[in-house]
Amino acid sequence: MSAGPHHRLLPDGHRLHLGHGPIDLIIQADGPADAVAMAYRHAVARFDGLLEELVSELALLRQPVRGSECPVHGPIARRMWQAASRFQPAFVTPMASVAGAVAEAVLAALVQVPGLERASVNNGGDIALYLAPGARAWRLGVVVDPHDPASPGALQIEADDPARGVATSGAKGRSHSLGIADSVTVIAADAPTADVAATLLANAVDLPDHPAIEREPAEALSPDSDLGNCPVTVHVGALNDDAVATALNAGESAAEAMLAADRILGAVLVLRGMVRLVGAVPLMKPSENTNGKLLHV
Repeated sequence: MSAGPHHRLLPDGHRLHLGHGPIDLIIQADGPADAVAMAYRHAVARFDGLLEELVSELALLRQPVRGSECPVHGPIARRMWQAASRFQPAFVTPMASVAGAVAEAVLAALVQVPGLERASVNNGGDIALYLAPGARAWRLGVVVDPHDPASPGALQIEADDPARGVATSGAKGRSHSLGIADSVTVIAADAPTADVAATLLANAVDLPDHPAIEREPAEALSPDSDLGNCPVTVHVGALNDDAVATALNAGESAAEAMLAADRILGAVLVLRGMVRLVGAVPLMKPSENTNGKLLHV
């Protein structure tokens, strides 16, 4: 753990960076300058002590969600448990929603300030969004290959859309995955729910027992992993088109079930250059992404 939380304006003079230990937030608020400045002060104040708040209940947050009784007490911890519990009986711990729940909590502090047009809190690609009525849309780049950041496209979230959370997971992400997806990006009504769904859908894009896929127990790679001895993906070798399609079919079926249960609004599943869209996904083609800066998920 670092000495403590730190914050600074980024070189563009507009976005705010907050960091403490594993938490790294990029925040953008748009509106009158005095409202933005006050909103950033609110974000810094909420961030102070946030990591300690989570660490105090970490042992419980690493336990699988079971039943209807929430065992944790902090507001973010309870939000994490609530988001994960929606996906029972799947194996999932509240930690599957930690990035989205932290982003949501800091966003809630930001938007207490009146006058903001829009705001976003990006926690390593898991994003909580705010849009005032009539505000300009958020455009979020879905980046699978850093060498081709315009592909497969960008999501455009309008003020009258129900989506306020976007999250991405996959075998190439910062957390362990049980599946083989290059990326799964989920749109949901809130960031914690999107975070859990992205994790589970990335797990679902899979080819069990395929010889090209190498796995190791999560605890062998990270002794404190909430996944325990679950086999996580460490390498995916050559896959033919049929194998890729089979893996994506599994993920698509899981996403359709989440959509039918009103847990998500849409998903973008990507594996080896193949893309599947589930739900009403506002994905703009790369040729349409020529104007304005993008947030990246």
